Amino acid sequence: MPVLSDKWIKRAAKKGMIRPFVKQQVRRGKISYGLSSYGYDARVSSEFKIFTNVNSGIVDPKVFKKESFVTKIGKECIIPPNSFALARTIEYFKIPEDVLVICLGKSTYARCGIIVNVTPLEPGWEGHVTLEFSNTTPLPAKIYANEGVAQFVFIKGNEKPEISYAKRKGKYMKQKGVTLPKV
Repeated sequence: MPVLSDKWIKRAAKKGMIRPFVKQQVRRGKISYGLSSYGYDARVSSEFKIFTNVNSGIVDPKVFKKESFVTKIGKECIIPPNSFALARTIEYFKIPEDVLVICLGKSTYARCGIIVNVTPLEPGWEGHVTLEFSNTTPLPAKIYANEGVAQFVFIKGNEKPEISYAKRKGKYMKQKGVTLPKV
């Protein structure tokens, strides 16, 4: 199962796999984003949901309380020490049925103790990717909106799966905005 190159990603983007699509790496004083040799560096939008313990609740993925987050819209997000935030990509992805995509954090953030959750984009899935940022440091950490935050690596399967994410009507299909946990 090969990892797909910039040439393949560019052709697939022309067919609507990534919108909007940046066809080369953009840097110039920003955390890089756009097409790379074997992946695509996506940007984070300006909407963030920052975890808060104001209500002294329990984090339960089956009964998730929206009050556990504070919404912030802006050019940056400050994540409290040893906490996390949710955001979404600017890019909307539409994954082909014979491709699996792996989301990996960028080393610039990792070197600052900010971890992006590794997550798959399954064959046939589409939507804005909800990103999870963990601040593993004892200090507040900053995320910059409209800049690169994660690289997506595209892996070609040996054949189409029997049932894609779209066919099984996955719960996160066509998500828009920052999407909280669902059961």
